[in-house]
Amino acid sequence: MTPPLPQHCDLLLTGGTVITVDDARTVHEPGAVAITGSRIVAVGSCAELAEWHADTVIDCTGRAVLPGFVDGHNHLYQALARGLGEGMSIVPWLCEFMWPYSIAMTFEAAVAAARLGVVEALRAGTTTIIDNHYAPSDLLTTLAVADVIEKAGLRGVVARGVIGDRTEIAARRGQPQGLFRYSAADELAMTREAVQHRPKGSKVEIWPAPLNLTYVDQDLVRGCVELAAEYDTKWHTHCCESSKDPQSYFEAYGVRPVEWLAKEGLLDERATLAHAIWLDDYEIEQVGAAGAGVAHNPASNAYLASGTIRLRELRNSGAAVSLGSDGPSCGHRQDLFEAMKLSIFAQRLTTLDPTVCRAEDALELATREGARYAGIDAGVLEPGRLADVIVVDFDRPHLRPLHRAVSSLVYAARGSDVEITIVGGQIVYRDGRCLFIDQDAAAEQAEYQAGQLISRAGMSGLRMPWSH
Repeated sequence: MTPPLPQHCDLLLTGGTVITVDDARTVHEPGAVAITGSRIVAVGSCAELAEWHADTVIDCTGRAVLPGFVDGHNHLYQALARGLGEGMSIVPWLCEFMWPYSIAMTFEAAVAAARLGVVEALRAGTTTIIDNHYAPSDLLTTLAVADVIEKAGLRGVVARGVIGDRTEIAARRGQPQGLFRYSAADELAMTREAVQHRPKGSKVEIWPAPLNLTYVDQDLVRGCVELAAEYDTKWHTHCCESSKDPQSYFEAYGVRPVEWLAKEGLLDERATLAHAIWLDDYEIEQVGAAGAGVAHNPASNAYLASGTIRLRELRNSGAAVSLGSDGPSCGHRQDLFEAMKLSIFAQRLTTLDPTVCRAEDALELATREGARYAGIDAGVLEPGRLADVIVVDFDRPHLRPLHRAVSSLVYAARGSDVEITIVGGQIVYRDGRCLFIDQDAAAEQAEYQAGQLISRAGMSGLRMPWSH
């Protein structure tokens, strides 16, 4: 038999536990992943890839190799207020904390927050971020945040938060007038220009994002959905995060929010709905039938006591369910290892069924389902896919002894265990350092801007000492 010819690639990761997250949930132990350019060209056991050689070979013995994580819902601009807003439910948290903070946000502060956020994401194995940015939402700041994400080496989306005029529901909730800076016409014009700067296919795209289905005017929501269709991109919104959202909407319009989207023909595969906790059976059915996406944010949902999604029903309906960290002011850590674990615990506590969600299910939410939600050809280690890959060190006390790799990753690993983050075949983080952004300068700038912002927003009193 003629021996196989040697094959060449740019980067070869070999010797690790390769967790493919493919249809068969294949794990190669030990395995190898070959990358050329921005794509994976071969995956298999070390024996199967024995004839491959590369310009760069990384020995991954004692490590896991798996798809990079997709953060389906984030607010990078919130990074300057981490740890504040304790002990509030969603509406007071917004009205008394997040809205004043958002109104006081400047271009410089938003850029500093984004820089700190992308450093944290890269260090925790996130390779794609959907950043719902709305403070400030002018064109210059929106594009600058997208630039920060891309220059750091990540791929993703800036979903430009669209608010428009103050609706009756917004007024009843006590949302401050300062939040409503632009008319509906100006919102759509600015979003159109932003999308034109970063259209579909950009490494960091811009999507229209009516901020919340409940209190953004219906015509403005429709305009955003039509804009997404015009430019063949997706759109993003907060949806039924609070238990009061469906009732408030029904009182104003005589219909539930997602029900309205479906009946108006606005719910399709372009829709990405953050939270989607308080959906009824009909709405879940319609989300799945449309092939829409849902971003599940278990950390923030627990922090604000908002509830948890009906995960099994949504996945069974056909919806693409991603995991999200929901920003440093609410999720507190951009760590999808934590989100995977919490997503399982939330389902088991809600249903009292230990089989309702398993480690493999949670890993799929963070990888392949997140990629489907984001509309990118990643999330699985197989030939032809984008080479968005992370390497996780198993040689840690909290990961020993190693019996089942997937279970150890989901239940015991954390973002700080990531050694290498690769986006599109390019190493962007390795051995504690981001390669395309100065992480020390990012932290220093964020500290300075945080102090200025908290003072400007009049929120210094939120830095309360321990009290009894």
